[in-house]
Amino acid sequence: MKTYQVINPYTGEAGEAHPAATDEVVEQIVAAAHSEFDGGSGRDQVKERAAIVTKVADLLVERAAEFGDIIVREMGKPLAQAVGEVEFSADIFRYFADNAEEFLADEQIPAGAGTAWIRKSPIGPVLGIMPWNFPIYQIARFAGPNMVLGNPVVVKPAEQCPESSAALESLIRDAGMPVGGYQNLLADNDQIARLIDDPRIQGISLTGSERAGSIVGAAAGASLKKSVLELGGSDPFILMSTDDMDATVEAAVAARLDNNGQACNGAKRFVLIDSLYEEFAEKFSAAMGAVTVGDPMDESTELGPLSSEAAAINLEAQVAEAVAAGATLRVGTGKRDGNKFAPAVLENISPDNPAFSTEFFGPVAQLHRVSSEAEAIELANATPFGLGSYVFTTDADQADRIADGMNAGMVYINEVGADAPELPFGGVKNSGTGRELGAHGVDEFMNRKLVKRL
Repeated sequence: MKTYQVINPYTGEAGEAHPAATDEVVEQIVAAAHSEFDGGSGRDQVKERAAIVTKVADLLVERAAEFGDIIVREMGKPLAQAVGEVEFSADIFRYFADNAEEFLADEQIPAGAGTAWIRKSPIGPVLGIMPWNFPIYQIARFAGPNMVLGNPVVVKPAEQCPESSAALESLIRDAGMPVGGYQNLLADNDQIARLIDDPRIQGISLTGSERAGSIVGAAAGASLKKSVLELGGSDPFILMSTDDMDATVEAAVAARLDNNGQACNGAKRFVLIDSLYEEFAEKFSAAMGAVTVGDPMDESTELGPLSSEAAAINLEAQVAEAVAAGATLRVGTGKRDGNKFAPAVLENISPDNPAFSTEFFGPVAQLHRVSSEAEAIELANATPFGLGSYVFTTDADQADRIADGMNAGMVYINEVGADAPELPFGGVKNSGTGRELGAHGVDEFMNRKLVKRL
Protein backbone atom coordinates (compact mmCIF):
# COMPACT_ATOMS: atom_id res chain seq x y z
CA MET A 1 0.00 0.00 0.00
CA LYS A 2 1.21 3.51 -0.82
CA THR A 3 2.40 5.50 2.19
CA TYR A 4 2.82 9.21 2.80
CA GLN A 5 5.80 10.01 4.98
CA VAL A 6 8.03 12.94 5.86
CA ILE A 7 11.73 12.13 5.53
CA ASN A 8 13.74 15.19 6.55
CA PRO A 9 16.07 15.71 3.57
CA TYR A 10 18.78 17.28 5.72
CA THR A 11 18.82 14.93 8.72
CA GLY A 12 17.34 11.80 7.14
CA GLU A 13 14.95 11.47 10.06
CA ALA A 14 11.74 9.70 9.10
CA GLY A 15 8.39 10.78 10.44
CA GLU A 16 5.24 8.79 10.94
CA ALA A 17 4.10 6.75 7.94
CA HIS A 18 0.55 7.46 6.81
CA PRO A 19 -1.07 4.76 4.65
CA ALA A 20 -3.13 5.82 1.67
CA ALA A 21 -6.83 6.11 2.33
CA THR A 22 -9.00 3.07 1.92
CA ASP A 23 -11.51 3.03 -0.93
CA GLU A 24 -14.23 3.52 1.68
CA VAL A 25 -12.61 6.73 2.93
CA VAL A 26 -12.18 7.98 -0.64
CA GLU A 27 -15.88 7.43 -1.24
CA GLN A 28 -16.78 9.30 1.96
CA ILE A 29 -14.66 12.27 0.89
CA VAL A 30 -16.11 12.46 -2.62
CA ALA A 31 -19.64 12.02 -1.31
CA ALA A 32 -19.12 14.84 1.20
CA ALA A 33 -17.80 17.14 -1.53
CA HIS A 34 -20.70 16.27 -3.82
CA SER A 35 -23.20 16.83 -1.01
CA GLU A 36 -21.67 20.22 -0.18
CA PHE A 37 -22.07 21.49 -3.74
CA ASP A 38 -25.28 23.50 -4.05
CA GLY A 39 -25.60 23.15 -7.81
CA GLY A 40 -24.25 26.62 -8.41
CA SER A 41 -27.25 28.43 -6.96
CA GLY A 42 -25.62 29.82 -3.81
CA ARG A 43 -24.70 33.22 -5.20
CA ASP A 44 -25.94 34.91 -2.04
CA GLN A 45 -23.25 33.01 -0.09
CA VAL A 46 -20.26 34.69 -1.75
CA LYS A 47 -19.78 37.02 1.23
CA GLU A 48 -19.94 34.11 3.65
CA ARG A 49 -17.41 32.10 1.67
CA ALA A 50 -15.12 35.12 1.36
CA ALA A 51 -15.29 35.64 5.13
CA ILE A 52 -14.11 32.07 5.70
CA VAL A 53 -11.26 32.50 3.22
CA THR A 54 -10.26 35.75 4.95
CA LYS A 55 -10.11 33.83 8.23
CA VAL A 56 -7.89 31.22 6.52
CA ALA A 57 -5.49 34.03 5.60
CA ASP A 58 -5.52 35.41 9.14
CA LEU A 59 -4.80 32.00 10.66
CA LEU A 60 -1.96 31.32 8.23
CA VAL A 61 -0.27 34.55 9.31
CA GLU A 62 -0.71 33.58 12.96
CA ARG A 63 0.67 30.07 12.40
CA ALA A 64 3.37 30.90 9.82
CA ALA A 65 6.23 29.76 12.06
CA GLU A 66 4.52 26.44 12.78
CA PHE A 67 3.89 25.79 9.09
CA GLY A 68 7.42 26.91 8.20
CA ASP A 69 8.90 24.26 10.48
CA ILE A 70 6.78 21.56 8.83
CA ILE A 71 7.77 22.64 5.32
CA VAL A 72 11.48 22.55 6.17
CA ARG A 73 11.13 18.99 7.48
CA GLU A 74 9.22 17.94 4.39
CA MET A 75 11.34 19.38 1.57
CA GLY A 76 14.36 21.19 3.00
CA LYS A 77 14.10 24.83 1.90
CA PRO A 78 15.64 27.43 4.24
CA LEU A 79 13.33 28.35 7.11
CA ALA A 80 13.00 32.00 6.09
CA GLN A 81 11.81 30.92 2.64
CA ALA A 82 9.38 28.41 4.15
CA VAL A 83 7.84 31.06 6.39
CA GLY A 84 7.76 33.42 3.42
CA GLU A 85 5.86 30.80 1.43
CA VAL A 86 3.21 30.59 4.13
CA GLU A 87 2.86 34.36 4.34
CA PHE A 88 2.56 34.61 0.55
CA SER A 89 -0.10 31.90 0.66
CA ALA A 90 -2.01 34.00 3.17
CA ASP A 91 -1.80 36.91 0.73
CA ILE A 92 -3.27 34.69 -1.99
CA PHE A 93 -6.22 33.58 0.11
CA ARG A 94 -6.82 37.19 1.17
CA TYR A 95 -6.65 38.43 -2.42
CA PHE A 96 -9.38 36.08 -3.57
CA ALA A 97 -11.51 36.84 -0.52
CA ASP A 98 -11.16 40.61 -0.98
CA ASN A 99 -12.03 40.44 -4.68
CA ALA A 100 -14.63 37.66 -4.61
CA GLU A 101 -17.68 39.84 -5.18
CA GLU A 102 -16.06 41.72 -8.04
CA PHE A 103 -14.74 38.56 -9.72
CA LEU A 104 -18.09 36.78 -9.42
CA ALA A 105 -20.37 39.67 -10.41
CA ASP A 106 -22.50 39.32 -13.53
CA GLU A 107 -20.78 40.40 -16.72
CA GLN A 108 -23.08 42.45 -18.92
CA ILE A 109 -22.98 41.83 -22.68
CA PRO A 110 -24.26 44.39 -25.20
CA ALA A 111 -27.17 42.78 -27.06
CA GLY A 112 -29.07 43.90 -30.15
CA ALA A 113 -32.40 43.23 -28.49
CA GLY A 114 -33.10 42.86 -24.80
CA THR A 115 -30.36 42.24 -22.28
CA ALA A 116 -27.70 39.58 -21.85
CA TRP A 117 -25.16 38.73 -19.22
CA ILE A 118 -22.74 36.08 -18.06
CA ARG A 119 -23.60 34.61 -14.69
CA LYS A 120 -20.53 33.18 -13.02
CA SER A 121 -21.19 29.96 -11.15
CA PRO A 122 -19.24 27.03 -9.70
CA ILE A 123 -19.16 23.72 -11.55
CA GLY A 124 -18.85 21.29 -8.63
CA PRO A 125 -16.14 19.40 -6.74
CA VAL A 126 -12.61 19.83 -8.07
CA LEU A 127 -9.52 17.74 -7.43
CA GLY A 128 -6.06 19.24 -6.94
CA ILE A 129 -2.98 17.02 -7.31
CA MET A 130 -0.20 18.90 -5.56
CA PRO A 131 3.64 18.86 -5.71
CA TRP A 132 6.21 18.87 -2.93
CA ASN A 133 8.27 21.96 -3.78
CA PHE A 134 5.74 24.51 -2.48
CA PRO A 135 3.50 22.46 -0.17
CA ILE A 136 1.26 25.35 0.96
CA TYR A 137 1.58 27.92 -1.83
CA GLN A 138 0.56 25.47 -4.55
CA ILE A 139 -2.55 24.52 -2.60
CA ALA A 140 -3.40 28.17 -1.89
CA ARG A 141 -3.41 29.20 -5.52
CA PHE A 142 -5.66 26.24 -6.42
CA ALA A 143 -7.93 26.25 -3.38
CA GLY A 144 -8.34 30.00 -2.82
CA PRO A 145 -10.27 30.85 -5.99
CA ASN A 146 -12.33 27.66 -5.88
CA MET A 147 -13.30 28.20 -2.25
CA VAL A 148 -14.69 31.69 -2.94
CA LEU A 149 -16.36 30.47 -6.13
CA GLY A 150 -18.12 27.62 -4.32
CA ASN A 151 -16.42 24.58 -5.82
CA PRO A 152 -15.82 21.97 -3.09
CA VAL A 153 -12.08 21.26 -3.00
CA VAL A 154 -10.34 17.89 -2.65
CA VAL A 155 -6.54 18.03 -2.35
CA LYS A 156 -4.16 15.15 -2.92
CA PRO A 157 -0.78 16.24 -1.48
CA ALA A 158 2.65 15.01 -2.49
CA GLU A 159 3.73 11.80 -0.78
CA GLN A 160 6.41 13.55 1.28
CA CYS A 161 4.09 16.33 2.44
CA PRO A 162 1.34 14.75 4.56
CA GLU A 163 1.95 16.96 7.60
CA SER A 164 1.62 20.36 5.94
CA SER A 165 -1.49 19.31 4.04
CA ALA A 166 -3.08 17.91 7.21
CA ALA A 167 -2.22 21.09 9.11
CA LEU A 168 -3.78 23.21 6.36
CA GLU A 169 -6.97 21.13 6.34
CA SER A 170 -7.23 21.57 10.11
CA LEU A 171 -6.64 25.32 9.79
CA ILE A 172 -9.32 25.67 7.09
CA ARG A 173 -11.74 23.76 9.31
CA ASP A 174 -10.87 26.17 12.17
CA ALA A 175 -11.72 29.04 9.82
CA GLY A 176 -15.26 27.72 9.50
CA MET A 177 -15.23 25.81 6.21
CA PRO A 178 -17.71 22.89 6.26
CA VAL A 179 -16.15 19.44 5.99
CA GLY A 180 -17.30 18.91 2.41
CA GLY A 181 -15.99 22.28 1.29
CA TYR A 182 -12.31 21.40 1.68
CA GLN A 183 -10.79 17.95 2.24
CA ASN A 184 -7.34 16.42 2.26
CA LEU A 185 -6.98 13.02 0.60
CA LEU A 186 -4.04 10.63 0.84
CA ALA A 187 -4.78 8.59 -2.25
CA ASP A 188 -2.80 6.16 -4.40
CA ASN A 189 -2.50 6.36 -8.18
CA ASP A 190 -5.30 3.91 -8.89
CA GLN A 191 -7.66 5.84 -6.63
CA ILE A 192 -6.74 9.10 -8.34
CA ALA A 193 -7.44 7.54 -11.73
CA ARG A 194 -10.89 6.48 -10.55
CA LEU A 195 -11.53 9.93 -9.07
CA ILE A 196 -10.73 11.62 -12.38
CA ASP A 197 -13.31 9.36 -14.01
CA ASP A 198 -15.87 9.86 -11.22
CA PRO A 199 -18.78 11.97 -12.56
CA ARG A 200 -18.99 13.83 -9.25
CA ILE A 201 -15.53 15.36 -9.81
CA GLN A 202 -15.87 18.19 -12.32
CA GLY A 203 -12.31 19.45 -12.78
CA ILE A 204 -8.70 18.49 -12.13
CA SER A 205 -5.66 20.65 -11.45
CA LEU A 206 -2.16 19.19 -11.38
CA THR A 207 1.21 20.73 -10.71
CA GLY A 208 3.98 18.29 -11.49
CA SER A 209 6.10 16.68 -14.18
CA GLU A 210 5.47 16.47 -17.91
CA ARG A 211 4.84 12.74 -17.55
CA ALA A 212 2.27 13.22 -14.78
CA GLY A 213 0.65 16.02 -16.76
CA SER A 214 0.27 13.91 -19.87
CA ILE A 215 -1.33 11.08 -17.88
CA VAL A 216 -3.72 13.32 -15.95
CA GLY A 217 -4.54 15.47 -18.98
CA ALA A 218 -5.33 12.40 -21.07
CA ALA A 219 -7.50 10.90 -18.33
CA ALA A 220 -9.37 14.17 -17.81
CA GLY A 221 -9.92 14.51 -21.54
CA ALA A 222 -11.24 10.98 -21.79
CA SER A 223 -13.79 11.90 -19.11
CA LEU A 224 -14.60 15.21 -20.87
CA LYS A 225 -13.41 17.25 -17.90
CA LYS A 226 -11.51 20.50 -17.66
CA SER A 227 -7.92 20.24 -16.44
CA VAL A 228 -5.33 22.85 -15.48
CA LEU A 229 -1.74 21.63 -15.79
CA GLU A 230 1.26 23.51 -14.42
CA LEU A 231 4.27 21.45 -15.42
CA GLY A 232 8.01 21.96 -15.75
CA GLY A 233 10.04 24.87 -17.02
CA SER A 234 13.51 25.71 -18.25
CA ASP A 235 13.15 29.45 -18.04
CA PRO A 236 15.66 31.68 -19.84
CA PHE A 237 17.34 34.71 -18.25
CA ILE A 238 18.26 36.98 -21.14
CA LEU A 239 20.88 39.67 -20.54
CA MET A 240 21.28 42.24 -23.31
CA SER A 241 22.49 45.29 -21.37
CA THR A 242 22.75 46.58 -17.82
CA ASP A 243 23.89 49.67 -15.98
CA ASP A 244 24.56 47.68 -12.78
CA MET A 245 26.16 44.30 -13.39
CA ASP A 246 26.47 43.49 -9.70
CA ALA A 247 22.74 43.96 -9.16
CA THR A 248 21.98 41.90 -12.27
CA VAL A 249 24.19 39.06 -11.03
CA GLU A 250 22.52 39.23 -7.62
CA ALA A 251 19.13 38.89 -9.30
CA ALA A 252 20.40 36.00 -11.44
CA VAL A 253 21.69 34.07 -8.43
CA ALA A 254 18.42 34.57 -6.59
CA ALA A 255 16.46 33.46 -9.63
CA ARG A 256 18.48 30.25 -9.87
CA LEU A 257 18.79 29.31 -6.19
CA ASP A 258 15.38 30.25 -4.81
CA ASN A 259 13.66 27.24 -3.21
CA ASN A 260 16.96 25.34 -3.35
CA GLY A 261 16.86 25.65 -7.14
CA GLN A 262 13.65 23.62 -7.23
CA ALA A 263 11.15 26.09 -8.67
CA CYS A 264 9.43 25.40 -11.98
CA ASN A 265 9.78 29.06 -12.96
CA GLY A 266 13.32 29.50 -11.70
CA ALA A 267 15.83 30.94 -14.17
CA LYS A 268 17.82 27.98 -15.48
CA ARG A 269 19.35 29.02 -18.82
CA PHE A 270 21.31 32.28 -18.90
CA VAL A 271 21.35 33.71 -22.40
CA LEU A 272 24.07 36.38 -22.54
CA ILE A 273 25.04 38.88 -25.20
CA ASP A 274 28.67 38.49 -26.35
CA SER A 275 29.90 41.79 -24.97
CA LEU A 276 28.75 40.96 -21.43
CA TYR A 277 29.33 37.21 -21.38
CA GLU A 278 32.71 37.10 -19.65
CA GLU A 279 31.93 39.77 -17.05
CA PHE A 280 28.63 38.16 -16.13
CA ALA A 281 30.03 34.63 -16.20
CA GLU A 282 32.93 35.56 -13.93
CA LYS A 283 30.83 37.39 -11.34
CA PHE A 284 27.92 34.96 -11.48
CA SER A 285 30.19 31.93 -11.16
CA ALA A 286 32.02 33.49 -8.21
CA ALA A 287 28.73 34.22 -6.46
CA MET A 288 27.37 30.74 -7.11
CA GLY A 289 30.60 29.15 -5.94
CA ALA A 290 30.54 31.13 -2.69
CA VAL A 291 27.18 29.65 -1.65
CA THR A 292 27.37 26.66 0.66
CA VAL A 293 24.68 24.15 1.47
CA GLY A 294 23.71 24.13 5.11
CA ASP A 295 21.12 23.30 7.72
CA PRO A 296 17.84 24.82 6.47
CA MET A 297 16.84 25.58 10.06
CA ASP A 298 19.91 27.80 10.48
CA GLU A 299 19.07 31.45 9.81
CA SER A 300 22.37 31.97 7.98
CA THR A 301 21.76 29.17 5.45
CA GLU A 302 21.28 30.34 1.87
CA LEU A 303 20.78 26.92 0.27
CA GLY A 304 19.31 23.82 1.83
CA PRO A 305 19.54 20.22 0.57
CA LEU A 306 17.61 18.88 -2.35
CA SER A 307 14.21 17.50 -1.44
CA SER A 308 15.16 13.83 -1.43
CA GLU A 309 17.87 11.32 -2.19
CA ALA A 310 16.19 10.53 -5.50
CA ALA A 311 16.28 14.21 -6.49
CA ALA A 312 19.98 14.48 -5.66
CA ILE A 313 20.85 11.29 -7.55
CA ASN A 314 18.91 12.47 -10.61
CA LEU A 315 20.57 15.90 -10.69
CA GLU A 316 24.02 14.35 -10.35
CA ALA A 317 23.25 12.05 -13.29
CA GLN A 318 22.03 14.98 -15.40
CA VAL A 319 25.24 16.94 -14.84
CA ALA A 320 27.39 13.88 -15.60
CA GLU A 321 25.45 13.32 -18.82
CA ALA A 322 25.89 16.95 -19.84
CA VAL A 323 29.65 16.84 -19.23
CA ALA A 324 29.99 13.54 -21.08
CA ALA A 325 28.29 15.21 -24.06
CA GLY A 326 30.84 18.06 -24.11
CA ALA A 327 29.67 20.65 -21.58
CA THR A 328 32.16 22.02 -19.08
CA LEU A 329 31.76 22.87 -15.42
CA ARG A 330 32.84 26.41 -14.70
CA VAL A 331 31.91 26.08 -11.03
CA GLY A 332 31.04 23.09 -8.87
CA THR A 333 31.77 19.41 -9.05
CA GLY A 334 28.32 18.24 -10.09
CA LYS A 335 28.53 15.67 -7.30
CA ARG A 336 26.08 15.27 -4.48
CA ASP A 337 26.98 14.98 -0.81
CA GLY A 338 24.08 12.96 0.48
CA ASN A 339 21.12 15.17 -0.42
CA LYS A 340 23.29 18.29 -0.46
CA PHE A 341 24.28 19.68 -3.83
CA ALA A 342 26.64 22.62 -4.17
CA PRO A 343 25.76 25.16 -6.90
CA ALA A 344 27.21 24.37 -10.32
CA VAL A 345 27.56 26.37 -13.54
CA LEU A 346 27.66 24.64 -16.93
CA GLU A 347 28.81 26.22 -20.20
CA ASN A 348 29.74 25.14 -23.73
CA ILE A 349 26.42 23.36 -24.13
CA SER A 350 25.79 22.45 -27.75
CA PRO A 351 22.28 21.98 -29.17
CA ASP A 352 22.82 18.23 -29.41
CA ASN A 353 23.73 17.98 -25.71
CA PRO A 354 20.82 16.48 -23.68
CA ALA A 355 21.24 19.36 -21.24
CA PHE A 356 20.22 21.83 -23.95
CA SER A 357 16.57 20.78 -23.75
CA THR A 358 16.33 19.25 -20.27
CA GLU A 359 15.07 20.86 -17.08
CA PHE A 360 17.61 20.82 -14.22
CA PHE A 361 15.59 20.83 -10.99
CA GLY A 362 18.27 21.98 -8.59
CA PRO A 363 21.08 24.56 -8.20
CA VAL A 364 22.65 24.07 -11.64
CA ALA A 365 22.83 26.95 -14.14
CA GLN A 366 23.60 26.93 -17.86
CA LEU A 367 25.44 29.76 -19.65
CA HIS A 368 24.81 30.45 -23.34
CA ARG A 369 26.48 33.08 -25.53
CA VAL A 370 24.60 34.95 -28.28
CA SER A 371 25.57 37.72 -30.67
CA SER A 372 22.24 39.45 -31.31
CA GLU A 373 18.75 40.09 -30.03
CA ALA A 374 17.28 37.76 -32.64
CA GLU A 375 19.67 34.97 -31.65
CA ALA A 376 18.78 35.50 -27.96
CA ILE A 377 15.07 35.09 -28.69
CA GLU A 378 15.69 32.04 -30.86
CA LEU A 379 17.83 30.32 -28.24
CA ALA A 380 15.47 31.25 -25.40
CA ASN A 381 12.60 29.64 -27.31
CA ALA A 382 14.63 26.54 -28.25
CA THR A 383 13.11 24.42 -25.50
CA PRO A 384 10.07 22.18 -25.19
CA PHE A 385 9.02 24.31 -22.21
CA GLY A 386 7.32 27.68 -22.12
CA LEU A 387 6.65 28.70 -18.53
CA GLY A 388 8.41 31.93 -17.52
CA SER A 389 11.27 34.09 -18.77
CA TYR A 390 13.41 37.01 -17.59
CA VAL A 391 14.74 39.87 -19.71
CA PHE A 392 17.38 42.32 -18.51
CA THR A 393 18.03 45.32 -20.71
CA THR A 394 18.30 49.09 -20.39
CA ASP A 395 16.44 49.55 -23.69
CA ALA A 396 12.67 49.67 -23.09
CA ASP A 397 11.85 49.16 -26.77
CA GLN A 398 14.12 46.13 -26.90
CA ALA A 399 12.44 44.73 -23.78
CA ASP A 400 9.06 44.99 -25.50
CA ARG A 401 10.36 43.33 -28.66
CA ILE A 402 11.87 40.43 -26.75
CA ALA A 403 8.73 40.04 -24.63
CA ASP A 404 6.67 39.87 -27.83
CA GLY A 405 9.03 37.26 -29.24
CA MET A 406 9.03 34.98 -26.20
CA ASN A 407 7.00 31.78 -26.53
CA ALA A 408 6.26 31.59 -22.82
CA GLY A 409 3.40 32.18 -20.44
CA MET A 410 5.20 34.89 -18.44
CA VAL A 411 7.88 37.50 -19.12
CA TYR A 412 9.48 39.54 -16.34
CA ILE A 413 11.56 42.55 -17.37
CA ASN A 414 14.45 43.68 -15.16
CA GLU A 415 13.14 41.83 -12.10
CA VAL A 416 12.93 38.39 -10.55
CA GLY A 417 10.84 36.99 -7.72
CA ALA A 418 7.95 39.23 -8.74
CA ASP A 419 5.12 36.69 -8.40
CA ALA A 420 2.02 38.25 -6.84
CA PRO A 421 -1.55 37.12 -6.09
CA GLU A 422 -2.94 39.37 -8.82
CA LEU A 423 -0.58 38.14 -11.57
CA PRO A 424 -1.74 35.08 -13.56
CA PHE A 425 0.72 32.17 -13.47
CA GLY A 426 1.05 29.51 -16.15
CA GLY A 427 2.75 28.46 -19.35
CA VAL A 428 2.51 27.09 -22.86
CA LYS A 429 4.02 24.14 -24.74
CA ASN A 430 5.18 21.37 -22.38
CA SER A 431 4.81 23.69 -19.40
CA GLY A 432 1.09 23.06 -19.32
CA THR A 433 -2.28 24.67 -19.88
CA GLY A 434 -4.43 27.12 -17.96
CA ARG A 435 -3.66 29.87 -15.45
CA GLU A 436 -3.68 30.22 -11.71
CA LEU A 437 -3.73 33.42 -9.61
CA GLY A 438 -5.30 36.72 -10.61
CA ALA A 439 -8.81 37.00 -11.98
CA HIS A 440 -7.92 34.27 -14.48
CA GLY A 441 -7.47 31.84 -11.59
CA VAL A 442 -11.15 32.07 -10.72
CA ASP A 443 -12.20 31.57 -14.32
CA GLU A 444 -10.63 28.13 -14.84
CA PHE A 445 -13.27 26.04 -13.05
CA MET A 446 -16.24 28.35 -13.57
CA ASN A 447 -19.50 27.98 -15.44
CA ARG A 448 -19.80 31.19 -17.43
CA LYS A 449 -23.53 30.86 -17.96
CA LEU A 450 -25.10 33.04 -20.64
CA VAL A 451 -28.47 34.49 -19.69
CA LYS A 452 -30.40 36.33 -22.43
CA ARG A 453 -33.71 38.13 -21.94
CA LEU A 454 -35.93 40.18 -24.20
